[in-house]
Amino acid sequence: MKKTFSRHCLALALGALVFGAQAQAEDFRVGFVNTDRIFREANSAKQAQAKLEQEFARREKELNDLGTTLKAASEKFEREAATLSEAQRGQRQKSLVDQDREFQRKRREFQEDLNARKNEELQAVLDRANRVVKQVAEQEKYDLILQEAVYINPKHDITDKVIRALNSAR
Repeated sequence: MKKTFSRHCLALALGALVFGAQAQAEDFRVGFVNTDRIFREANSAKQAQAKLEQEFARREKELNDLGTTLKAASEKFEREAATLSEAQRGQRQKSLVDQDREFQRKRREFQEDLNARKNEELQAVLDRANRVVKQVAEQEKYDLILQEAVYINPKHDITDKVIRALNSAR
């Protein structure tokens, strides 16, 4: 008799837990935000990209011009190499190697500077987006907002709401 009573109590307790968990799960709201879309579509991200392009345009042009000059000098050397003396050929080769090394150094510095600034700008966009995500989550009573996942059902994607809120916050 005692075993039967304990089994009934256990069954009732498990039933109550399952029912309680199910009721609680229905109240649990989850959302997803695609940060890649925010970086592509939000006005602040587009403005940051335009700012970077403007900021680095002069250096990029100088770098492209330097590369074109180096290529032209290398092609000229290839054409004239047979007619040059051994000393002249060696001197021009050394000069081309030095120019190429300088070009590679400047290109590396440019890329490092561009990446650092891009990271700064994207971090500012992300910080702002996270504040907007938090506002949307609080206003619409979300319990959890994810930014990365292997799979998300599209009905949980709130990226459009966040982008609209970001764009209208200006």
